[in-house]
Amino acid sequence: MQMNISNQLNTLAALLLMFPISLLSQPASEARPNVILVMTDDQGYGDIGALGNTMIRTPNLDRLHSQSARFTNFHVDPTCSPTRSALMTGRYSTRTGTWHTIMGRSLMYHDEVTIAQVFAQSGYRTGIFGKWHLGDNYPMRPQDRGFQEVLVNGGGGITQTPDFWGNTYFDDTLYHNGKPEKYSGYCTDVFFETALKFIEKDRSKPFFVYLPTNAAHGPFNVADRYSRPYREKGVPSTMANFYGMIENIDENMGRLTSRLREWNLEANTILIFMTDNGTAAGATGANRRSANSNVASWEGFNAGMRGQKGSEYDGGHRVPFFIRWPSGGIGGGRDISNIAAHIDLFPTLIDLCRLDKPYAVRFDGRSLVPLLRGQSGEWPDRTLFAHVQRQEIPPKWTRSAIMTDRWRLNNRVELYDMDSDPAQAKNVAEDHPEILNRLHAAYEKWWESLTPSFSRFGYIVIGSEHENPAHITCHDWHSDQVPWSQNAIKNAPLANGYWMIQVDHAGAYEFTLRQQPSVAEFPIQANQARIQIGDEETTGTISTGADLVTLTLNLKAGSTKMQTWLTDTATGKSRGAFFVDARRLD
Repeated sequence: MQMNISNQLNTLAALLLMFPISLLSQPASEARPNVILVMTDDQGYGDIGALGNTMIRTPNLDRLHSQSARFTNFHVDPTCSPTRSALMTGRYSTRTGTWHTIMGRSLMYHDEVTIAQVFAQSGYRTGIFGKWHLGDNYPMRPQDRGFQEVLVNGGGGITQTPDFWGNTYFDDTLYHNGKPEKYSGYCTDVFFETALKFIEKDRSKPFFVYLPTNAAHGPFNVADRYSRPYREKGVPSTMANFYGMIENIDENMGRLTSRLREWNLEANTILIFMTDNGTAAGATGANRRSANSNVASWEGFNAGMRGQKGSEYDGGHRVPFFIRWPSGGIGGGRDISNIAAHIDLFPTLIDLCRLDKPYAVRFDGRSLVPLLRGQSGEWPDRTLFAHVQRQEIPPKWTRSAIMTDRWRLNNRVELYDMDSDPAQAKNVAEDHPEILNRLHAAYEKWWESLTPSFSRFGYIVIGSEHENPAHITCHDWHSDQVPWSQNAIKNAPLANGYWMIQVDHAGAYEFTLRQQPSVAEFPIQANQARIQIGDEETTGTISTGADLVTLTLNLKAGSTKMQTWLTDTATGKSRGAFFVDARRLD
């Protein structure tokens, strides 16, 4: 008999924790440290003053850099969702079902154990404030994955399809514990200030705060007072906005560290700063001229790396990683050059915070504590992996990087010696066949371990008491035509796709189909609606000027496909419903 996802999750929660571990010598009576993890969006390694950028102003991040242990060879995935799933699970993103940012492949498998679950079950208060991007429906929302306090935007960023309609980065409506609420101010300010209120509310208990900002992701909206000084210095307009968003992040980092000091929390708080992939707008490579000057524009700074966001080269996935814990002896402005990655953070925090190790979880990462404690002599050689996958099923060797401390094997045939060629300009594969063969073999073994994930899906559950109705959008279509932004929705593309869903309970279900969300009150450009779920389907007539149509089906429990059609029978033009509310009636 098939167990539904709700029962599976309850069983998982019961088995989640089994035994405590600690690799540190701290007495158990000492207070566990608080943890704040700040991860910005689309900010690259070179988008910080302390890391060599002479244009951008980041005094607070520069100060944190001077106080932290800094990993200078730290890697993530080249795009948003994959990095977030690896960070949350300590496992390679593809293994968790998350290898794209849309297409139903940004939905992390429901049976993955997250860092938030382990913190919560170890007695921590847990909160997320910012961008989740691992699923907007049960059982993949942050409140389903261990976060007790949740304030997030929808989808992969503000203005994307699942985000509240009409958001602009200013005075937005965000989702607070699953409910839309209106906030005043700039999005980054709101996320930081709400996180600070969460910390202040109960300082007697340790907390885990995850602050993954929406900034500096496009569209690059920021107040003119942040961007104008850069434009006046010859920075291209888009990059000026991008830098302005980062300068605002920096201001908020200063506010955060000041409050921690004021509340006497600074010493026993592990503060981590990192980014989710390479720069999106911090390097142009073009010799442009300023709109108000005859001098050549600033071309950006990428720390000498090849590639940017979405690239398999280091510029796509090597990012800053600062960690400071004053009372734990971590900091001091020390660089650590050993290769490390996002998959290492979960096991590292288990050790630093003396958390209960999750039952039966097989991490891909390893604890960085020996490196943080200066015990690099005990550290083994490692081979790590990154790739860019933006298809339904990942093809082998696509836009890949196999990495060691010294070597990069890109795209199967390009070998780079990073000691002598950090810009990855000279392919030396012919000179080092033994290295090439060794890295090939490592990739083959890794790929074989990933393949069982390809046949699975992140199922959106309908009919659950945890989300009824379920508000579903085309952002999660399995399709090569996904209208992932609100601008795309407004253009009304003739696109369609299907969702993978789990019907939690058998019975009658009501489906409300829309072309734009309810707040838009936009008339559907069709006169006939159809929905098919598994073997069940029905059709209905759309009244002229109606912004919705409601259809009803009796469904059996289980996993299946769901697809909709909105058709103009006069022209034959058809598109899927971009927004569907699925409600169990009995």
